[in-house]
Amino acid sequence: MMKIVVLDRTSVGEDVSVEGMKRYGQVDFYNSTSNELVAERVADADIIVVNKNLINEASLKDASHVKLICEFATGYDNVDIGYCKSRSIRVVNVRRYSTAAVAQHTVALALSVLENLPYYDNYVKSGAYAAQERFSHFEKTYYELEGRTWGIVGMGTIGQKVARAAEALGCHVIFYSASGHSTCTEYERVEFDELLARSDVLSLHCPLSERTRHLMNAEAFAKMKRSAILINVARGPVVDGNALYQALVSGQIRGAGIDVFEKEPVDADEKLTTLKDAGLLQLTPHMAWASVEARTRCVTETCLNIEAFLEGRERNVIA
Repeated sequence: MMKIVVLDRTSVGEDVSVEGMKRYGQVDFYNSTSNELVAERVADADIIVVNKNLINEASLKDASHVKLICEFATGYDNVDIGYCKSRSIRVVNVRRYSTAAVAQHTVALALSVLENLPYYDNYVKSGAYAAQERFSHFEKTYYELEGRTWGIVGMGTIGQKVARAAEALGCHVIFYSASGHSTCTEYERVEFDELLARSDVLSLHCPLSERTRHLMNAEAFAKMKRSAILINVARGPVVDGNALYQALVSGQIRGAGIDVFEKEPVDADEKLTTLKDAGLLQLTPHMAWASVEARTRCVTETCLNIEAFLEGRERNVIA
C-alpha cells in the first residue's frame, strides 16, 4: 500500500473534502508543516502532496521511497526540479483549476480600486450620506474603463480570460510575453517598456522565475502612467514591494490591488499595510484562487494525478 503524506491539508480549506485520497493508500494528513519538519514527515512517504513547503535535497535525502510529488497548486517554484530528476522522482501539478476565480478577482480588484468602493461603502454606512442635502456624492473621482488600455503580463489561460473580460468592459488589450514564447495572436503583443507606457490597468498573470522576479521594480514604475493601476494576482516577488510602496506614496501610479506578497503571511511591519487609503491600495490575503469551486477542483485534480501515476500514465507532468 502506498504511503501518502499531505503536508498542508488546510491549504485547500477545511470546507473541502480530501477523503478521496484514501482510495490510493494510507494517508497522513498534516494541517500545516514547517520547513524544518518536512524531512521527518516524508521520511517513509511514497507520495508527497505539497503546496508551499520546500521540497529539495535537504528535505528528501532520507526519503528513499518517494516516487511522486504532487503540487496542491499550479506553481512549483518550491520544488527543486533538478534534484527530483536526479532521483527519478516524478513531479506533477494541478492546471487550470483556478482560472475563473483568479480572473474574477483580478477584475474585482481593478474595479474596486478604480472606483474606490470601500470609501463609498463607508460614506453611506457612516451616516455621512444621510447627513448631506444633495442626492449624490462623488468626492473620490474615477474614470470609465471604456476606451482605456488594459495591459497584461503573461497571456496564458488566466491572462486570456482576463483579456476577454477587459474587452467586454470596452478596453483595448495589449500584452507582454514574460516567457517570450507566447503563441497568442488574438491580442496586440508589445515589448515590456511599451506595455508600461500604454497601460491604464496592468495586471500580472505570469509564473515566478528569474526572468520575472522583481519585473515590476522602481525603473518599471517610473515608466508607467501616473493614472495607471497595477493588479498583482501572480506571485508576490514579481513585484518589488518597496518599489511599489514608493511608487504609490510618490504618486508615480494611481493605485494598486495586490493579492500576493514577497513574504506570506506578510510581516507585521509590512509597509504596504500602512497605506490605509483604499483608493490608493487594496490588499487581499492570497485568496484570488480560492473559490469553493476552484479548491474542490484542486483536490479532484490531485487525486486524478495520483491515480494516473499508479496506473502508469503521464498526467500534468512537470518532471
